[in-house]
Amino acid sequence: MNVIASTDLSSYLPVMLIVLMAVTFAVFNFVVTMVLGPSRSGRLKGSTYESGMTPMGSARKRFNVRFYLIAMVFLVFDVEIIFLYPWAATFSSLSPQSPEGFVWLARIMFFLLTTVVAYVYGYRKGVFKFD
Repeated sequence: MNVIASTDLSSYLPVMLIVLMAVTFAVFNFVVTMVLGPSRSGRLKGSTYESGMTPMGSARKRFNVRFYLIAMVFLVFDVEIIFLYPWAATFSSLSPQSPEGFVWLARIMFFLLTTVVAYVYGYRKGVFKFD
């Protein structure tokens, strides 16, 4: 016996409308820029732009590993903030003194501990010292 799942396409209409609006907006901006925007070219316009300064040296020089470590520590804290909001929204709805509340608290404490370990690791490696 074949059971065909029927889907109500009208429930997808808002999503399809948003996607259509986004694509239309992108295409519209691209076309208007091509039609109305200046199309002059030259030596100065084709040169590298670095915050209004004259480019110095090659773009292929090596960076200190501290920059990457700072970026990783930033990502750790950024991801932590993303996960803290839903946790706080759920934790506040738990009943006080419940065993489930203790489990939720232990989970977030472990999560925060891993973040502190990442920070201490970066600090001991001298990542936050700028000479």
